[in-house]
Amino acid sequence: MSKKNLKSAISAYFGGFLALGLAIGLTGCSNTGPDAPTRNTKQVTDGVEAISGDIKAVNVLLVTQEDGSAVLVGTIVNVGEQPDAILGISANGISSDFSASELLQNQPVIFEGDSANATAMFVGLNAKASDRIDLEITYATAAPMKLNALVRAKTDIYANVGN
Repeated sequence: MSKKNLKSAISAYFGGFLALGLAIGLTGCSNTGPDAPTRNTKQVTDGVEAISGDIKAVNVLLVTQEDGSAVLVGTIVNVGEQPDAILGISANGISSDFSASELLQNQPVIFEGDSANATAMFVGLNAKASDRIDLEITYATAAPMKLNALVRAKTDIYANVGN
C-alpha cells in the first residue's frame, strides 16, 4: 500500500470514529444504564409524586376555581398492612376541607375525576395557573408528606374539576 493510500485510509478511519463519537455524545446514547437521567424521571405528568413510609401520593396537583379557591387532584394509596389516616392537608399554610381520612391497604383515596371517592378544597388560596404551591399532607402514623404541586387552570381535561 502506498503512503498516499495509507494516509487516506487513516484519515477515513479517524473521520468515521470522530463522527461516531459525536453521534453518540450528541444524541445522549452514552447516558444509558441504571443511572440514566431519563430512567430516573419521577414526574411523568403535571402531577407530583411522594412517598412517606407505606403511603404513596401520585399525580398530585391543584386546579384553580373561579372563586379563588383550588381543588386537589391526585391519588393517595397505603401499600402497607397497617391502616393509616389523613389528618390534614394544607396548601401554602391554608388548611383544606377534605372528605376522606381512612387509608386502608391498597384502597386508593382518589381526589377528583370519574373514580373520585374524596374531595379537598383550599378556600382563598388565590393561586394562578402555572404557580407551584407547597402542599403538606399529615397522617396518623406516617411522617408528614411535603410536595411542591403545580397549579392548573380549570380548562381542558380539568374543566369539570371542582364546583
